This record gives sequence, structure tokens and C-alpha cells, in this order.
Amino acid sequence: MTKPSLTELLHAAVAAVGGTERPGQVAMAEAVASAIDDSSHLLVQAGTGTGKSLGYLVPALAHGERVVVATATLALQRQLVERDLPRTVEALHPVLRRRPEFAMLKGRSNYLCLHRLHEGVPQEEEEGLFDPFEAATPTSKLGTDLLRLRDWSDETETGDRDDLTPGVSDRAWSQVSVSSRECLGASRCAYGQECFAELAKERARLADVVVTNHALLAIDAIEGAPILPSHEVLIVDEAHELVSRVTGVATGELTPGQVNRAVRRAAKLVNEKAADALQTASETFEGLMELALPGRLETIPEDLEYALAALRDAARTVISAIGATRDKSVQDEDAVRKQALASVESIHTVAERITQRSEYDVVWYERHDRFGASLRVAPLSVSGLLREKLFADRSVTLTSATLKLGGDFNGVGASLGLAPEGTAGVDGTPGADLPVWKGVDVGSPFDYPKQGILYVARHLNNPGREGTRADMTDELAELVEAAGGRTLGLFSSMRAARAAAEELRGRLDVPILLQGEETLGELIKNFAADPRTCLFGTLSLWQGVDVPGPSCQLVVMDRIPFPRPDDPLMSARQKAVEEAGGNGFMAVAATHSALLMAQGAGRLVRATGDRGVVAVLDPRLATARYGSYLRASLPDFWYTTDRNQVRRSLAAIDEAARAEGK
Repeated sequence: MTKPSLTELLHAAVAAVGGTERPGQVAMAEAVASAIDDSSHLLVQAGTGTGKSLGYLVPALAHGERVVVATATLALQRQLVERDLPRTVEALHPVLRRRPEFAMLKGRSNYLCLHRLHEGVPQEEEEGLFDPFEAATPTSKLGTDLLRLRDWSDETETGDRDDLTPGVSDRAWSQVSVSSRECLGASRCAYGQECFAELAKERARLADVVVTNHALLAIDAIEGAPILPSHEVLIVDEAHELVSRVTGVATGELTPGQVNRAVRRAAKLVNEKAADALQTASETFEGLMELALPGRLETIPEDLEYALAALRDAARTVISAIGATRDKSVQDEDAVRKQALASVESIHTVAERITQRSEYDVVWYERHDRFGASLRVAPLSVSGLLREKLFADRSVTLTSATLKLGGDFNGVGASLGLAPEGTAGVDGTPGADLPVWKGVDVGSPFDYPKQGILYVARHLNNPGREGTRADMTDELAELVEAAGGRTLGLFSSMRAARAAAEELRGRLDVPILLQGEETLGELIKNFAADPRTCLFGTLSLWQGVDVPGPSCQLVVMDRIPFPRPDDPLMSARQKAVEEAGGNGFMAVAATHSALLMAQGAGRLVRATGDRGVVAVLDPRLATARYGSYLRASLPDFWYTTDRNQVRRSLAAIDEAARAEGK
């Protein structure tokens, strides 16, 4: 029988989801199929509206071997598993003459733990949830949530937290879930045969396509304990997020609260001498943290080094003691032991890592108004880690709407551990054993020069580090008024967003929503429902808003979103590039900003009928030397610095929308 062509398969899939086949989607599917066949690596920039999910799912399903798809957001995971994959599998089944299976796999703590649910939480936090005289009557919101979870456990097939609607608080969920370190293991658990996490792993083991997230992918690659089933093909969607997610997984943290929890849990299981040593080390560490000032620690102070060494050694002793003792008087002793071990091992791992003083780690203090001080350690770069762990044994395709920064893939490629395109080694050095890859930009179905304007307010003053910008606020007010509302305001800080919202609420007769005043989902829903409404906010809005149509016809960025000069990790990375002879500002700060600005500008045009303006209220985008690099990273909008022209355009767009009753 003749093997079906990729064109035939893609046509069937597009028809099944009710979409339109686009040249960019066809080009992407062909490039992905070629990379899979060659066992090579591919970076694909596919603009909004390309239909990139089908662009990689169709060649993945046609491949016939197991493929892992990793995404950054829950929304895309749900779209793939609940909409795109079921329809695509149905459409391809008659053509392929087989029905590919698919499954979703997340980290263990995302699934309800039946042992926790039925046997209780082996720690002090469970006390006081229910009235002892009326055990079934909750006395708090936490108790209400736990009763809901017990009822839900009898109905759910997945035990997946994201399938519970409405959701419950993080505190309630922590009572009925475990981390992989705390898990007893299926063979030792009374509920092992029914375990939701184990069932999800089994479904993934039997599936042709496994959908997961960047964090689990990172844990699977970094920690060396396989979680994902074996696979020769990996597709990373929302790939612009991968480096930050991997960095997050590879970051360790120590807080006084975390250490105190470990002490309490261990004290139930070990001899007094071991417990006292950990308690003493904990108190010394807590005393230092009370005085800790935020910032990077380029060298570890002597008193901190002493405290960490004491924590490390005491934790090691406790770990040995827990392994050597058994206490029949402790109820559900295995669960208590596992939880205590997980807590103490975490302390030991981070304390040891910091005391080793690796030149490849960055250590800093962080202070939060609510949670107090923490000590953190993160890798200076994850590029080597990704090169070794991710690209070595499989074909990897990475895709996003924003992978070309400054006009090429090299910036993103370098952050992933890939040599510049067309070279054979790091920074072009021949002979280095680096993955071979190809970058493809399949374009966008949108006509950006006709659908959008990029306006840079060149006449404004350069933004300073502190204080309000009266000229920027005036400019923003005039733009919003010309647009008739319809504005998504993207700010570099929550303080700036709040100040702008408060000022414009007093000046303009349009509703202004502010991030933090409602849940993000509710804010976006209300923003989309009323075209006159504006939505102001910070980081999550730069990437998380998908509102096509007349409700979003003006996207404003208050300034170029450079990392804070005091950001310990970013500044350390910038310094490392400079010490190696590179341009640290361009490699780190400008690349970070270009990625965020490309994501932010992408909020404007979400459909073929969309029209509007991206306004950047930072003159440096027009005047600074790096401005051309940042502009080259944005969609190819019509560019102007003429303030009068942009007001006329916004007014015309607003008038056209009103004429259509929108």
C-alpha cells in the first residue's frame, strides 16, 4: 500500500478542525517531517495564525514512533489534548490505517494522592481542619475544599488538579498531593494500583504522542531519573519560554521556614543528638537571614559559609539516622519517613551546592515583603545542560512565534546551547561537538504592514530609573482617548501600571482594569467583552492575552523592558559574557527585551481582520544604537514617529469599529 503523502495528511487534518490550510503551515510541516526523518534539530518561527499545532502534530503522528510534545502553558496543553489531537487523530485514522494514541503527563504533585486523601497528612498542618466533635463538618474554607476533594476523588478519572472546576486553594491541594520525593512508591503504597500519577505514566508509556510541560521535560533531562517514556523525537512549543523554565527547575532555594519544617519533621524520627544539631544549625541560619540584604553574593561571607556547612552536615547525619531507624509508635510511619527525608534532603542538596562554590552558579539573597528572606542559587547558564541532556539523543524541533531576534535565530540558539547557524562550534569555533541545526521562518498569514502601525514616541524624555513620567502619562492619555479605549497597556513594573491606571481613571471616561484587582482570567474576559475598556498590567499580560477583534486595537508599552540592573542572575550572565570578550548588554539585556517586546507586540494582530497600533513610549527604540535590533525583532508593522499621524489612524480605526457596531 502506498504511504500517504504529508500534503494529504495535512489537508485531512485541517479540514477536520475547520481551519484553512496556509502556505506557512505546509512549509512548517515539511520542515518538521524532514528534521524527524534526518534525526536533526530544527528551530521554526511560525507567526500567530499559522496553525503551528497542526504543523508539527501531523508529521509527528505520521512518524509512527513515540513523540513527546512539551509546552509552557496549561492553555496550550489543554488545546492539544482536548481539541487538536482528538480531531487530528480522527481525521488521519482512515488515511494512516491506524489510530495513534495520545496522553498528557505532568509532575506527580499535579495529581491527587489517594494515600494522602485516605490516610491523612503526616504533619502538623492537618490539625484543626475539622471540629473533633463533628468530623464531617468543615470549620474553615480549607475544610470545605477538602470535603470537595474527597467527593471529587470518587468521580474523577484522571485525578489531575486542572480537571477540578472550580479549583481549590494551593494549601488545600497540598493536603492531598505529594512530590515525587515524598511518594512512597507504587509497590509500597496501599493505593499503588489505583494511583492517578501511576495511571498517567502508564497511559504515556502506551501513547504515540505524549503532551507534557517544559518543567517536567527539564526535570526528566536534568535529574537523570526518567519520568517521560523513551522517545526519539521531541517537539518544544512556546520554545521562547524553555530557557527560563529550565533555569527555574535548576534553581535551588533555602528559607528559614523550609528549614524549620525539616527540623520538625525529622525530630519525630531521629535521636535527640541528631535533631538538636539540625535545630542549632537552623537557628544560626535563621539569625543570618533576618539581617540579609537583597543582592548577589559574588563570594560567600564567612558566617554564611559556616551556617551552610553546619546545615549540610547536620542534614547528612539526619538522613543517615532516618534510614537506620524504625518507630512502630509513629502512625503511618513510612509516609512520615518519606516526607521528612524529602524535606531534609532538599536542605542538604542546596546547602552543599552553595558551599561547593561552583563558578557556574550564581548565589543571591532575595527578600519578599510577605515571605521574608530567601537564599537562592541558579546556574549561570543552562545552554551546556540543554546541549548535553536535551539535544544529544533525539531529534528536537523548537517552535514559537518569537524565535528570531534581531533578524536571526542565533541569540535564541546560543541560549539553548546551539552554535550560530552555519558554523561548527561555539561562537564559530570549528571542531566543537555541537548539535547541527537549521532555522526556518515560515512567516505569518497576516499582512503586518497593512494591519498594524509601530509608533515610537520619539519626542518623549528617556525614562529614568525612578519617579513618574508626566510626559509619558500625557501621551498615553491622548492615545487611549484617540483609540476610544480598546487599549492593552503593558508596563515594565506593577508600580508603573498602578500609577498609570490611577491617573487615567481620573482623566478619561473609559473603564480601566488593573492586573491584581481581579483574577487574570476574569480581567481578560471583561476586557474582551467591552471594546471601550482598557486593561493595564505587567509581565503575564505581555504574553498571556489573546483578544482578537475591536477590543484590542492599541497595545502600549511604557518602556523597553530591560531587566532590572540589580537582577542578580541577569547581571551575572551579562558580566560573564563581557569577561569572555562578548557584548554582555546585547547578549543578555537586549535579547531579553527583544523577546518580551516581540511577545507584547504579538498581542495586537490575532486575526486577519484586526487593525491597530503598537505604541512604544520610550524614545530609545528610535534613537539608541540597539533600537534597530529591537525593531527587527518585532512584526513588520508600518513604522512611524509622527504623533499626529498615529492619533489620526487610531481615531479612524475607532470610527470604523463603531460604524460596525463594535
